[in-house]
Amino acid sequence: MVFESGFAGLVNLFQQYGFMDFLLPFILIFTLVFAVTAKMPLFKDNKNFRVIMALVLALLFVMPHFTGFRPLGYDPVEVLFNSLPSISLLAVAIVMMLMLIGVFGSEGLSDKARPFILIVTLGFVGYIFGASLEMWTGPYNIWTWWTTELTEILIILAIFGAIVAFITGDDDNNKNSAKDFFGYLGDMIKK
Repeated sequence: MVFESGFAGLVNLFQQYGFMDFLLPFILIFTLVFAVTAKMPLFKDNKNFRVIMALVLALLFVMPHFTGFRPLGYDPVEVLFNSLPSISLLAVAIVMMLMLIGVFGSEGLSDKARPFILIVTLGFVGYIFGASLEMWTGPYNIWTWWTTELTEILIILAIFGAIVAFITGDDDNNKNSAKDFFGYLGDMIKK
């Protein structure tokens, strides 16, 4: 038996000995069942019952993959392996959206600006993840002269323009213009 070196060799070794097919799904299902039963009033106080339930359900989940006996016609481990990357991607998208909302903060914003920032954030996160999944490639398909470099330049110019306008403008004008802008967008969204 020839062993590969590095991380790829370690992953292949784990795959050969059933670590990926047995232990990872087993630990995941065991942990989920144990955590859910901890919140149920019936099992809340008795840890032994929770451990046994989690153990039995995790084994029942993993065993059809190894025995080949699939009463419902599908392998639960394969379904888990096929669906978890998409679920993980969705969880990462939600966390990124929450981070973007946290960056902009909500303490100093009016009630009219919050929906606008939420919609823009959802749009950006949706666009970025859709583009990474190759659902669309942006305006590059429509206009041949629009390139990724042009998009980057326009974003940089818009950011620098906003910074320069904010720095060189009067404090009262900046507050009023931002308030008017977000107020207008908030009124537009409400209508």
